[in-house]
Amino acid sequence: MAGVTLLRRLVTGLLVVMICGFLVLIGLLVTRFPDMKAPNPPAISFDLPETITLPDGMTPTAFTRGSDWVAIVAGDAILIYDADNGALRQTVTLK
Repeated sequence: MAGVTLLRRLVTGLLVVMICGFLVLIGLLVTRFPDMKAPNPPAISFDLPETITLPDGMTPTAFTRGSDWVAIVAGDAILIYDADNGALRQTVTLK
């Protein structure tokens, strides 16, 4: 009989802890997101050059963009271009 009483108290304690945790989560959501109708932040610009010419025989496999550069992985090289005009800045050969 003592085992059943202990089990009942453990289950009740777990229930109380779960309810408290749920209330804390709801409270955090209410305080962290108070104004859902606020204007959205400005979007990040992803302007790209009109054209980027790769050397003959190279096929692009990956692309990334920095603040003022564009990098294209093609074969065993990384080609870094100027983001404004698309001019090749640097070629990094991979080994």
